[in-house]
Amino acid sequence: MTRENRRLKLESFGRAPELLTAVLHQFPKKMWLYKPTPDLWSIHEIILHLADSEANAYIRCRRLIAEPGKPVPTYDASVWAGTLGYFHQSTKEAFELLRRLRRMTYQLLVNLPDHVWANTAEEEKGTLSLDQWLEMQERHIPHHIEQMRRNHVEWASTHPPRKVASRPSKLSPASAGTKLVTLNASL
Repeated sequence: MTRENRRLKLESFGRAPELLTAVLHQFPKKMWLYKPTPDLWSIHEIILHLADSEANAYIRCRRLIAEPGKPVPTYDASVWAGTLGYFHQSTKEAFELLRRLRRMTYQLLVNLPDHVWANTAEEEKGTLSLDQWLEMQERHIPHHIEQMRRNHVEWASTHPPRKVASRPSKLSPASAGTKLVTLNASL
């Protein structure tokens, strides 16, 4: 990866939590628990997954930097989501954890000397370089933002917006003979 390409990926990586914040404000909280199908995650679950993933990425990144050549830990995101009770955990706290870990990792990465980016470690799928790690992590939050958007589209198609109550433009015959009384609380 070129230095310029890495710089662009790092900037995208560092901005991802702010992008996630902006996108989350677009979705009504009442739909955060909506699951399009039982095997797909809700927005609530995605946020918890992102925090767990960020915690794992934090460790993997540091292992790649500090102990190159040693195995890096992996985890099964589906198993974690299914057994850690995401439904009962706070999205606010999960997001704060994600945000802080991402900021710390970003600050570490932008100050690395060029030669460290060639570090590699072993994982289940083979050899992983720090550059490859960055590419995967830089895409992770945007991937899940798209998943959230698909959830919202699906939810909106099955939960049409309520019509706003409108005032009649003319007095109805039933209210035509009624007097309007104004109460004044001032003495």
